[in-house]
Amino acid sequence: MTLYLSMAGFALAASISPGPVNVVALSSGVSHGLRATLRHVAGATLGFVLLLVLAGLGLAELLRGWPAAAALTRWAGVAFLLWMGWKLWRSDGAIADDEPPPAPSVFQGAAMQWLNPKAWVAALAGVGAYAGDDPARLWIFAGLYFVICYLSVGCWAYAGARLRHLLADGRRMRLFNRAMAALLAASAIHIGIAA
Repeated sequence: MTLYLSMAGFALAASISPGPVNVVALSSGVSHGLRATLRHVAGATLGFVLLLVLAGLGLAELLRGWPAAAALTRWAGVAFLLWMGWKLWRSDGAIADDEPPPAPSVFQGAAMQWLNPKAWVAALAGVGAYAGDDPARLWIFAGLYFVICYLSVGCWAYAGARLRHLLADGRRMRLFNRAMAALLAASAIHIGIAA
């Protein structure tokens, strides 16, 4: 039982802490509401759990043999975060009730995890610490992580949806979007510098 509590604690700490995926969930919750943002939450959860399972099945070893693939993944993540930040920065701040721009999709949520170094570190560290070479433990860990990741990213989306009424003014929304864009850009710059 202690092992499962430890797995759950690790999953919670890694999933609920601030990062690019959670920043986008918060921002989308503000802009689009909870229901529309749940696609991003589902995609981010599925994307991470797939990454976790593949890391447990040997993806990490494959990438160690191809350092160019690891570098390409890292720089693709930097580009993706900068692109998302640019979209947020350019947003006019209007929350349109008739036809808002689309919320992040399931695919975008999953792609963010695969391009997010925080997700890679969590997947590799988690597999190393809790699954090892035991496939049964890998699947238990993946199942726990699925539930905890979904709820954690969902909390950020919910918080954004709750802030929506406070940011109904276009000027406040623009400031919020620009702050979120700056956080995404800072994440991208950090990834680029740490390379």
